[in-house]
Amino acid sequence: MKKLFLTALLAVIGFLSQAQKLEKAKDLYGKKKLTDAKTEIDNVLAVEKNKTVADAWYTKAKIYGAIAADSSLKSSIPDARGTALEAMKTYLDLESKEKDAAKRNIQLTLDNNAPLIELYTGYSKDAASFYNANNYNDAFVNFKNSLAVFDLLSSKGIIPIKLDTTTTLYAGISAEKAQKPDDAAVYYGKIAEAKAKGEGFVEIYKWLADYYRRKDDATNAAKFSALGKEVYPNDPFWTGFDLDLAREKGTKDDLFKKYEQVIKENPDNYLFLFNYGVELYQTGYDPDASKRPANSKDLIAKAVEVMNKTLEKKPDFANANMVLGQIYYNQGVEINNENKNIRPNGAVKLTPDQLKKKDELRAQTAQKFDQAVPYLTKVDELLDVQGKLKMEDKDNLKNALDLLIIINEEKVNALEQKKRQAEAKKDVAGVKAIDADIKKIQENVTKYTDKYNNIDRKH
Repeated sequence: MKKLFLTALLAVIGFLSQAQKLEKAKDLYGKKKLTDAKTEIDNVLAVEKNKTVADAWYTKAKIYGAIAADSSLKSSIPDARGTALEAMKTYLDLESKEKDAAKRNIQLTLDNNAPLIELYTGYSKDAASFYNANNYNDAFVNFKNSLAVFDLLSSKGIIPIKLDTTTTLYAGISAEKAQKPDDAAVYYGKIAEAKAKGEGFVEIYKWLADYYRRKDDATNAAKFSALGKEVYPNDPFWTGFDLDLAREKGTKDDLFKKYEQVIKENPDNYLFLFNYGVELYQTGYDPDASKRPANSKDLIAKAVEVMNKTLEKKPDFANANMVLGQIYYNQGVEINNENKNIRPNGAVKLTPDQLKKKDELRAQTAQKFDQAVPYLTKVDELLDVQGKLKMEDKDNLKNALDLLIIINEEKVNALEQKKRQAEAKKDVAGVKAIDADIKKIQENVTKYTDKYNNIDRKH
């Protein structure tokens, strides 16, 4: 019985001894004897059973926080603020187990949350100093730690705010400047997911969308593009980005559906129509017919339809006129090549059916070239009267004139053949009429050739 009593008495003495050490650490802290206070609280928490005492961890957080704020002591314990933060986390975790909610975090409440607020301001102040000194890596570390304190304040309901927008922004900027884009994306992402809006914030949404696109993460790229469009609906960036994303990461069908959606949302924008037409034609046409998709004709027909709609909205758009002229010209060339492939086999003459087919193909070629001429001529009319041209416009003018020369030369060749046929029939009147037509067309060839040769000098 005496042995049991003695054991209990020793336990009480031990408990009182540890309590006295904790009180001594508090007393030393109050007297600003921080080095001694640190030694004392470390000894208290070196005892295993004391590690469940919330008051001990709270005291440690205050002591280490004070050391971090003391310019003469902080260099001796480089991570004093970090140690204080971890001690505060442990204190809050232990307090959260208190059954009576009213008794939780009493010490912190009595101190008006000063230890946490001091940690937050301390990290923020250091972060700002590093940032202003262009030391972005250490700035990022301290902004990140400042946010860790903020998240602690927020998660425990000590403050009602869920996002420290300014600090989060600078954490992202610092990480980006420190060449840590993955970290920057985390903090920029918090701002975007909160749909934060402010001066220059639109660039954050753009940065995130582009960052994930370059990471081949189409899901997140689309997510942040959608958020950006929701917060900044009038910025034209989103439409172009979504089209680029569909072009790079999706199928052609995805891209064309996106164009249809964009055009529906922007009915007055002729550029979306034009770009859609170009995409359709480039998908459907290849100089090598064997490389074209099965629905090539449908795609090209759709391209013509869309390009005509473009010109309905902007008749003086040289680029659209050039594309339509090129489409019809290429179709004429293909028909002409088909005609050329119908040749005699050895000494055998062409059959009547073959001759008939060639006549039909010549007529179809001429029809396509005639369809191309008004658009190519319009390009000439629109651009030749201007002064110095941009490179794209100069190329369009050269190409239009070049095709007009070829088309007219083909017409001359066709008329020369008709002339020979008329001469064989001794059709004097017919020959005379054909000569007049040839002369007129040759004048066009000369006119367009002279213009072509003078483009660089004139423009």
